[in-house]
Formats: sequence, structure tokens, C-alpha cells
Amino acid sequence: MDVQQQAHQELQDVAQLVEEIKFAMMTTEEEDGTLRSRPMSTMQMDSAGNLWFFTGLDSPKVDEALHHRQVNLSYARPDKQDYLSVSGVVEVVRDKEKMRSLWTPWIKPWFPNGLDDPNLVLLKVAITEAEYWVAPGSAVKRMYGLAKGIMTGNTDALGDNRKVIM
Repeated sequence: MDVQQQAHQELQDVAQLVEEIKFAMMTTEEEDGTLRSRPMSTMQMDSAGNLWFFTGLDSPKVDEALHHRQVNLSYARPDKQDYLSVSGVVEVVRDKEKMRSLWTPWIKPWFPNGLDDPNLVLLKVAITEAEYWVAPGSAVKRMYGLAKGIMTGNTDALGDNRKVIM
């Protein structure tokens, strides 16, 4: 995965979580308003804060994205108690050069014809908002933060929660 340097530190923190977690649950809205989530492998977070994913043109998420452009991406690393929720606007992109720059052999099982597969497209999610929760790095620090929170009501040692608005 390619995570590029971000212009703002808050977005750099988001980029670090995306790079470490890699997989997101992408939630789209069906025609009747039903929300639907599926796992997606993040291919890139570019320097403009856009997230890039490969998918099939015939996938239901493409049709949903064309009708309801607002999506949510949820990243989770429960073992470390790190979570990221990204709201954004999705766009279907058919740019061969961009596809070539993001291509990896790990995509081939889904697209055996590679970059020549007519079903291959990219989804670009332009981040509008993100919110993350990051716990202290070690289990000992997390336990300390939890104990402190229980005893004093002060939750500062439990980690950081930040909201980033683009």
C-alpha cells in the first residue's frame, strides 16, 4: 500500500492508521436506504487525502456509489484498541495509468486479465471527515489508563480521540 505524506498533521495521523490497518469496511447506501458494508483493501492514500480501492464495475457497490455518493470507511485494530471512521464522497474512476501505479499481484485472483480486464475500475474516496480513537501503545499502558479512569473518572490516559474535518 502507498500512503503519501499529508499536508496537515491531523490527516497524517489518519494516514498512519490507514497504513497500519490497511483493510476497511466500506458502507454504501442501497436504493431503498439500506446500509451495506463489505471489506476493501486500501491501495493508496494520496497526498490530497483521497483513498483508492480496486473493484469490479459489475459490483453492487459501484451502482450504490453512483446513486448515493456518500460512503463510510471503518478501520479497526481491536488488539490495540485503535479505530478510524472516515466519511467521504466516492467516485468511480477508469484511469489506466492510475490503475497501473496501484496494481499488485494480490489483485489478480479477482481480475485474471489484469489491467486489461474491462470490469476493473477504481473507487476514489475523497475524505470529508474522519474520527479516530487511538489507545496507548502497550497493554500495560492501556490497563493503567483503564484503572485510572475507573478510580478517578479521568479518561485522559485511555488514549486520543480526534475529529478531522476537511
